[in-house]
Amino acid sequence: MNRIVILGGGYGGVKIAQQLLSNTDRDTTITLIDRNPYHSMKTEFYALAAGTIAEKDIRSPFPKHENMRVIADEILHLNVEQQSVFLRHTEKVYYDYLIIGLGSEDNFHGIDGASEYTHKISTIKKTRQTYEAVNNMKNYGTATIVGGGLSGVEMASELRESRPDINIRLLDRGDSILKAFPESIQGHAIDWFKEHDVELVYNSKVDYVEPNILCNAGTCLLSDVTIWTAGIKPSKVVDKLDVKKDNAGRVILNDYHQIPEHQNIYVTGDCASLELPPSAQLAEQQGKQIADVLSSILKGKDPKKPSKITVKGTLGSLGKQDGFGLTFYYPLKGILPRVIKTGVLWYHKFQN
Repeated sequence: MNRIVILGGGYGGVKIAQQLLSNTDRDTTITLIDRNPYHSMKTEFYALAAGTIAEKDIRSPFPKHENMRVIADEILHLNVEQQSVFLRHTEKVYYDYLIIGLGSEDNFHGIDGASEYTHKISTIKKTRQTYEAVNNMKNYGTATIVGGGLSGVEMASELRESRPDINIRLLDRGDSILKAFPESIQGHAIDWFKEHDVELVYNSKVDYVEPNILCNAGTCLLSDVTIWTAGIKPSKVVDKLDVKKDNAGRVILNDYHQIPEHQNIYVTGDCASLELPPSAQLAEQQGKQIADVLSSILKGKDPKKPSKITVKGTLGSLGKQDGFGLTFYYPLKGILPRVIKTGVLWYHKFQN
């Protein structure tokens, strides 16, 4: 009997489960462990927090199969020597092959009060809490979003559409927002925020956060709700693993997405050290390759070395009628990338 355990039901974990189930035999069991008994589309959490979509729109059931079971529980830690996974409410689970797809957590960079006094969109539970906070804000109150990358920009623009009656400021530590994108896209987003009365604060340096206060570069700002989108780090479960990692704390893998010291363990998504930055698209492509490698091994064959992963592009939204993106390094602006992004979301949900 081959016991496959998948930790995390995100983009990579679901892709692996789907592919393995189409090739498994009766001697193989798959156990998928996630906080929730469903797949949630993390790339859309900003819209759930703003209240512009319903939670049902970004949830889909996990695959159902007689060879697969789903455990909804919190993963505490791993024992790679005993090949076991320890859970908070369920007895430990043993594996022969393990896939780690636990995603990321917020990185607070050691800033006092950032963890305690900010709202987040890193998990669906935290996103629900953020939704409650921003939609209960008083008229003409102020929401502060820390982090001007993709998540922060989408959060700020979506919140502007849902709450035209509040003040919104977006902080970034650089001299512009969306630094990972070309200047033309940065300029397009900046123009959108100017037109929609969102304050942009550059070269920010958050000193500390207190209830309703954010101190930035020596100046304390009043903030009814502060939302943290200023970076991520790998899951704390991965942080505890005694394996080789890169400077960002992501696990260094061999060419087959395996941990070199434990080749029955695979890592996908935000916890994997790869050349490309973390994304849902990357996790899905990596998941497909892991499923192919593991399928070959289960059949007693030597796996083919996976090809280099290429990402087709990145898409972002500026509310429901505008957006931006890169497709094969070609910049897109306006309604077209927004329509494509919506289509990608629904295609992913349909696939699941």
